[in-house]
Amino acid sequence: MGISALTPPTAAKGSAPSHLEFSDNRLLVDLCGEYDRNLTQLESHLGVQIIRRGNQLDIIGTEDARDHVSRILEALYERLEDGRSVEPGDVAALIKLGATPDTPEGPAEQMEMFRTGRLEIRTRKKIIAPRTKAQQDYTRALLNHELNFGIGPAGTGKTYIAVAVAVQMFSDGLVDKILLSRPAVEAGERLGFLPGDMKEKIDPYMQPLYDALNDFLPGKQLQKLMEERRIEIAPLAFMRGRTLSNAFVVLDEAQNATEMQMKMFLTRLGEGSRMAVTGDRSQIDLPRGVNSGLRAAERILDGVEGVGFSYFTSADVVRHPLVARIIQAYERDEEKVS
Repeated sequence: MGISALTPPTAAKGSAPSHLEFSDNRLLVDLCGEYDRNLTQLESHLGVQIIRRGNQLDIIGTEDARDHVSRILEALYERLEDGRSVEPGDVAALIKLGATPDTPEGPAEQMEMFRTGRLEIRTRKKIIAPRTKAQQDYTRALLNHELNFGIGPAGTGKTYIAVAVAVQMFSDGLVDKILLSRPAVEAGERLGFLPGDMKEKIDPYMQPLYDALNDFLPGKQLQKLMEERRIEIAPLAFMRGRTLSNAFVVLDEAQNATEMQMKMFLTRLGEGSRMAVTGDRSQIDLPRGVNSGLRAAERILDGVEGVGFSYFTSADVVRHPLVARIIQAYERDEEKVS
């Protein structure tokens, strides 16, 4: 690794900066990010000052903060040496890892997993690396269980990771087709009668699934696979009567499936198939008095062999940091009400 750490003896007292030298200036530019945005992100979250001098970074702050930032920068630089990119979300992920010392795998071990990319999802357009412990466990569960539920708040990567795993398994020839579904339920609005044919009426509900697929497959290839019906996107109501064999099936927004719809969907599982069911129990848009199929399945299938459950919290949100704070605020309000 092209990094050398030069820390003066007096740094142990917390007064002198820590120094990191990087052998490849091109990678150092990528490490710092556009307009040094990655360094700014570390400074604002960890209370340090980072000064760039040629191929050297000086880190000023408390000893613990300097050590934490040094480990993060070394991990990110190793990613770049391996030919992988560094995005603001990667920096945020490493900041989080150091902030959760009570996890089953300590920060040092988690950071090593981040460095080496031990767990990666490879698709035609990009490589996905889980950024939190919950995402790592979820990815393993999707690979190891024929049916797995991902339950938690928005922005935690539940559907995105499930679609990425589906694309990887399809590309590797482990399944013959991908089927993505979600209930066509309005989010508290009355949209009226939409114009157009059936596809044009349904597509607005399915757009998040199209967005995920476009992230993982080249446009022309995706279009061809959809024309051949090797990749399908369909409302949950269209699943009745089908048996899905040798397919990877993802049900998104499962909290808006009724109990009967959930039972119908789960019993579509055929030979050689896998299912991922994702949902957020705090965003149920079903009419008053209609029970969520996700909650029912969670209760009924608990302990059933071959069925896995993965849970996420606001700490696993990988969107804008404000999203995590918004979710936490709503959770606190719900606790007060209850």
